Amino acid sequence: MAEYTSQQSGNVTVLAVTTRQRIGSIIGASSGNFVEWFDFYVYSFCSLYFAHVFFPSGNATTQLLQTAGVFAAGFLMRPVGGWLFGYIGDKHGRKNSMLISVCMMCFGSLVIACLPGYASIGIWAPALLLLARLLQGLSVGGEYGTSATYMSEVAIEGRKGFYASFQYVTLIGGQLMALLVVVVLQQILTDEELRVWGWRIPFALGAALAIVALYLRRSLNETSDRKTRDHEDAGSLRGLWKNRRAFIMVLGFTAGGSLSFYTFTTYMQKYLVNTSGMDHRTASALMTVALLIFMLMQPLIGALSDKIGRKSSMLIFGGLAAICTVPVLTVLQNVSSPWTAFILVMFSLLITSFYTSISGILKAEMFPPEVRALGVGLSYAIANALFGGSAEYVALSLKAAGSEGTFFWYVSIMGAVAFLVSLMLHDKGNGIRL
Repeated sequence: MAEYTSQQSGNVTVLAVTTRQRIGSIIGASSGNFVEWFDFYVYSFCSLYFAHVFFPSGNATTQLLQTAGVFAAGFLMRPVGGWLFGYIGDKHGRKNSMLISVCMMCFGSLVIACLPGYASIGIWAPALLLLARLLQGLSVGGEYGTSATYMSEVAIEGRKGFYASFQYVTLIGGQLMALLVVVVLQQILTDEELRVWGWRIPFALGAALAIVALYLRRSLNETSDRKTRDHEDAGSLRGLWKNRRAFIMVLGFTAGGSLSFYTFTTYMQKYLVNTSGMDHRTASALMTVALLIFMLMQPLIGALSDKIGRKSSMLIFGGLAAICTVPVLTVLQNVSSPWTAFILVMFSLLITSFYTSISGILKAEMFPPEVRALGVGLSYAIANALFGGSAEYVALSLKAAGSEGTFFWYVSIMGAVAFLVSLMLHDKGNGIRL
């Protein structure tokens, strides 16, 4: 296995690595990200078929709500995962953190795939389902910070935005693959077969994919050096406190970015059906194509950030999100043409791309190496859990209360917050310094 060689340039350790090794490292790091999000969203897409298995027979809506509650619990574990795996990544190496993370996700998926139902083991069924989801939430919470840190450290200067953008390529790709697997199963299995045993197939597939990702990650080279890992502040909250200004700023623009991302990806399909009155199949097809194009946008916008700077990219996102969100969502309320809806959704996703394509590298560049994984992971997990994970719940609650327009302004205001926070960033070359 080839190893990186370190060269000192001022106070920065530069990793001398061939292009082939660099690409291999990006693939290895992002493969785990793909698996993590595939496994996490398979639960959401398959819940309709297994809700009755783990909860007592009764009202179908109640069963789905209980299943959704378990899904939400996974989000609540993300800040814990961000802290735990951030500590491991800074104190014991990025590679070790990513290996443990993908193993935990594999175990959680395997448990769900093999777990007996309520009829067989009673209350242990929902309890073990919850435990498996908590492990997966812990894993996803830790995956983002460590993989973002690793990809930022292995990427070549001047192309960091391009390389780091593949984090969201694989994140969106995991969502798309989860949806595709469910759609394929719906075509080859009957509804009864899916409800009895077919829903277990995606979870088993997720566990198998995790093993592949584990194999790829075993060959990764460590990007942190011994000096960084032995630093007195490595992976500590004390060290993070010394960088609290960066931490608070990351919370600010991640709140706006995550809220925008979840609004125009996971919630948008429901919005088109429930508010716009679009046919369910049409909305699903529209969003599948939109997400595919959104995924392909990431490297292009990431490469653009290498030219115009990360601060400029964030200002574009924050400014346009603040100005355009309310008009776009308002027009979508009464849109009749699927093509018009598609154009509006793609416009919103293009705006969001100026955040998603660089979010990992932007955050990593704001923290010193001894607390980088912790700073990126914990700040992202907190903001994502509070604002991104709650987007759908807040939107539906306001709609039920007859004040759906308030949600539009909520997303817009958080975009403005991201813009204001981004004004405090200072470009230095293509990177960010405070």
